[in-house]
Amino acid sequence: MIARIPIVFAFDNNLTFPACICISSLLMNAKETTFYDIFILHSKQERLDRLGLDKLEEFYKNCKITYRTVDSFFDKSFEIRGITTPAYYRLLIPDLIPEYGKVIYSDVDVIFRSDLSDIYYGTDLSDYYIAGVNSLAHLVPKYKNYFINQRHLDPTRIIYSGNLIFNSQKMREDNLISRFRELAMNKYMFQDMDILNIVCSGKICYLTPDFCLSTFVSEAMVYQREALLQLWSQEEIETAFQTGIVHYNGQKPWKGFCVNFDIWWEYYRRSPFFNEKFYFDFFYNKLNELDQLSLWKRIKILVRYFVYGRKSL
Repeated sequence: MIARIPIVFAFDNNLTFPACICISSLLMNAKETTFYDIFILHSKQERLDRLGLDKLEEFYKNCKITYRTVDSFFDKSFEIRGITTPAYYRLLIPDLIPEYGKVIYSDVDVIFRSDLSDIYYGTDLSDYYIAGVNSLAHLVPKYKNYFINQRHLDPTRIIYSGNLIFNSQKMREDNLISRFRELAMNKYMFQDMDILNIVCSGKICYLTPDFCLSTFVSEAMVYQREALLQLWSQEEIETAFQTGIVHYNGQKPWKGFCVNFDIWWEYYRRSPFFNEKFYFDFFYNKLNELDQLSLWKRIKILVRYFVYGRKSL
């Protein structure tokens, strides 16, 4: 029996390249019995470049891609840290994808390393609006204070918004979209993430870290493992390291070196979009950057290694 899984992405032309690699990794790891019904949300005011995206359906036969346009409602919403308007589009998923009662959403600065059928069909959202992974906001003092003092939320219960499962049916029934639209006019530090945590508070299902192995979660697994063991088991942490969805919610691997950048480049090499020149130029230029560092910057790198890096050995 075929497992049909709806999954939604939202982006503009600035991110079509990483979106192609992201979706390629999703399809590359699909079981033979999994079929992905992919929806791409984009602004109706932008002609989305579909050249690479259309190639996905030609290369992989276990998917269908549908494009849905979004109106200009969020065009004047608050933006911070370079996160643009399409970040808000996920808030409209229940209305834009009415044919499904439960839907997965993912950002495109992501690499999938396993099939999603088990978590999609195995996550019971009957009593919840949404499912996601704990963001560990309580481990960062400024974020902890922000959620307590400004958002009046428990910082130990905040989830990431980059990888989610929506109970779209329940959201539609309880008219959450109008609340989302209302709050989108406010200036929140974490934009859509704040809105989802505020509106869905008390109705959030918490998933294991393999569903969103963010850069910060990866760091915490190394330096704050005892704190993580209060949330997840050792086995759950190891599974996230080995096969979890890698989310690059900081530096992007196609732009520079970052945590788990090698995983992204490996999937790029295996994708139908691999370009030898782009691959060579990236690493050659990075080596040149290191060669051209000033003496003082080289000393700082050595100090970092001997003072901080060796502590983890």
